Amino acid sequence: MFQSLYRMFIELTNGRLSSGALRRFSCSKWSRPLISSYANAYKLNKGEIDGEIDTFMTLHDLFTRRLKAGAREIDDHVSAVVSPVDGVLEDFGEVTSESRISVKGKVYSIKEMLGADTAVSKYIGGKYMVLYLSPSHYHRIHAPVEGKVVDRWVIGKKSYPVNSMGMKYGRSPLSKNYRNITEVQHGSGHVVIVKVGAMFVNSIVITDEAKSLSRGQEFAYFSFGSTVVLLFEKNTFKIAESKSVPSDVRVGEKVGYIMKESQKEG
Repeated sequence: MFQSLYRMFIELTNGRLSSGALRRFSCSKWSRPLISSYANAYKLNKGEIDGEIDTFMTLHDLFTRRLKAGAREIDDHVSAVVSPVDGVLEDFGEVTSESRISVKGKVYSIKEMLGADTAVSKYIGGKYMVLYLSPSHYHRIHAPVEGKVVDRWVIGKKSYPVNSMGMKYGRSPLSKNYRNITEVQHGSGHVVIVKVGAMFVNSIVITDEAKSLSRGQEFAYFSFGSTVVLLFEKNTFKIAESKSVPSDVRVGEKVGYIMKESQKEG
């Protein structure tokens, strides 16, 4: 019963008009009086923000804030895979032979998530990571590895909540929400960076369309809290032993490493 009511409420409040109104408000001067209270309510670290809180003109400006130079240290080990966002590592595991992943007890098809048959096969038997950003987190997205951008595509229209309630009661938000996807080729294979839109606000902006990315390089941002799913090819990635779920991560922090040929399974 609760699940049905939850889904009905979300459907009613997640239309084009309601999401558009929220976007327009957050980008308007009328949202400025809320900036200080928002920053205090979510306990934003004002000391690391590039600029003073009172210089932001809209809530959108605050959502998409940049950090001061040096606020995030990027692990520079040649094999490191770093967190692309500030957020929470919600889940990780292996992509099944049926091209599925299990996140918080809910099964997702990566074929549906990616919406591209040609991109699916190479990730079967590979690894995945799910990173959730709350409204309090820094919203810019950075490259987890160094490599060549081989493809970019967008899929989906509406977006449903990706918080704990949304993941539990929603309609598979990771594979149905608006997704902006980037595929990168690194030294040992490929990684797909699936940027999942959050409720009401589908805006995922690519800030750097370069054909190659450096580890830790900013290349996109969310307009609101959301989720990033990383998919790695089989035998190319191993998660850091120190990582567990759920756990907080920050941009540039090592979350795993690219496997060398001698480390790969038979």
